[in-house]
Amino acid sequence: MAKYLLIMRGTDESNAAMMADIDEMMATTREFIEEMIKAGVLLAAEGLDDPGKGVVVDFSGETPVVTDGPYGETKELFGGFFLLDVASKEEAVEWAKRVPSARGSKIEIRRVPGSDEVPQVDK
Repeated sequence: MAKYLLIMRGTDESNAAMMADIDEMMATTREFIEEMIKAGVLLAAEGLDDPGKGVVVDFSGETPVVTDGPYGETKELFGGFFLLDVASKEEAVEWAKRVPSARGSKIEIRRVPGSDEVPQVDK
């Protein structure tokens, strides 16, 4: 088994479409979460707050600079995630294809490496 993060990415347009019928979207999402729980693959699921309420810590200069959101020229923003424990990337893709989403949304799939895969520093 391997962990995969399904990252929900949306645009202003796709987010507005989801908010237009938020009650139906939330009900569909709850059903989807229940399916993942029953299948034994869901480790965590969270939605994120409005990007305008966030901040960015930018390390491009000599000292970190903190700015309030929203984030400048960004065309897509992360809206939330599902963390799954599945047998393969292909299985993660199959679950991602079923995520309730509005037209224009995307799901980015990233494997979470195990602790045995992270380079260790010798002391």
